[in-house]
Amino acid sequence: MTQVTSSVPAKPSRPWYREPFTWLVFGLPATSIVTSLTLVTIAVNNRDPVLDRDVPMVQLDPHKLRVLTPEQRAIYEASLRPAREARNHAASPEMPPPRP
Repeated sequence: MTQVTSSVPAKPSRPWYREPFTWLVFGLPATSIVTSLTLVTIAVNNRDPVLDRDVPMVQLDPHKLRVLTPEQRAIYEASLRPAREARNHAASPEMPPPRP
């Protein structure tokens, strides 16, 4: 019997870091993790001033407050109150108390 030999020489095996699919398997998830951590860092360091409770949203006009009646003044102050404080005014007849 004749023995059949392969005419194609065997490829030498390469190290794992030389394989292109290895970088897809490890690289894409690693890139997404680094990107998400970067975005979290940016979000924590640059807070949205709208969500900052210590900063007043709108400055009241002192001249306008002097010329308004007490009823008009209450309406004016309520119209400038942030939505997160005045949101429930339609559901209940009472306005929420002002922030300290």
